[in-house]
Amino acid sequence: MFQTMSSAKAAYGKVGLDMSVETASPHKLVLMLYDGALLALASAGTQLKSGDKMAMSESILKASSIIGQGLRDSLDAKVGGELAVRLTALYDYMCVRLQLANIRGDQAAINEVVGLLHELRGAWEEIGKDQTAVPPSKAAA
Repeated sequence: MFQTMSSAKAAYGKVGLDMSVETASPHKLVLMLYDGALLALASAGTQLKSGDKMAMSESILKASSIIGQGLRDSLDAKVGGELAVRLTALYDYMCVRLQLANIRGDQAAINEVVGLLHELRGAWEEIGKDQTAVPPSKAAA
């Protein structure tokens, strides 16, 4: 029964996440990607400290996937120009640092990527505030 209840909770949580993804704006989706990567790296740090290398590796791979396939692959150099090119390079750098963190069990590399993600997330969140501050009549122009 516990396993069934646990599965039901997991399924319910997944439905909630699926619904929030389906209804989220593109801006919110990027914030969710940052949050997912940060959460995975927080888990990796805890798992590294506890000596659970297998779980740490899974968490780092999850964060790398979010950064590489979610954040980096969603960039459009034609629309984003130089900023998109620079972000692509930064996301690539983060993925390399996470590969090294995974191989070496390097908390400093994890912390470095966490710091970069926090900075980018904060900047992205500020952009969203600027967009919501524009009156609807001005935004349509």
